[in-house]
Amino acid sequence: QVQLVESGGGLVQPGGSLRLSCAASGSTVSPYAMGWYRQFPGKQRERVARMARGGLTDYADSVKGRFTVSRDNARSTVHLQMNSLQPEDTAVYYCYAGKSWLSYDYWGQGTQVTVSS
Repeated sequence: QVQLVESGGGLVQPGGSLRLSCAASGSTVSPYAMGWYRQFPGKQRERVARMARGGLTDYADSVKGRFTVSRDNARSTVHLQMNSLQPEDTAVYYCYAGKSWLSYDYWGQGTQVTVSS
């Protein structure tokens, strides 16, 4: 059973930056896909970014040019560098891992990101 542990959330002012990290354990092979979803205060969910083991990436239009996803396959970790944060980025961010590009098999516990002055 793969377990995901996130870190790096918090409170930041508009225009600021945060870096989220997620470490996967419980498997000898790094998951095929790792990425991030977020759930807004009104409960709407959005896939933020994802990255395949071979380097393929995908971003939501709302974060393109501001967020960058990266992975360390040897350590089964995925990171989300978030720059130019805005109040509308406020959400709970969840790390996930999938056995394929289109699957979402494992989830982290979520980390709160709040952008406010």
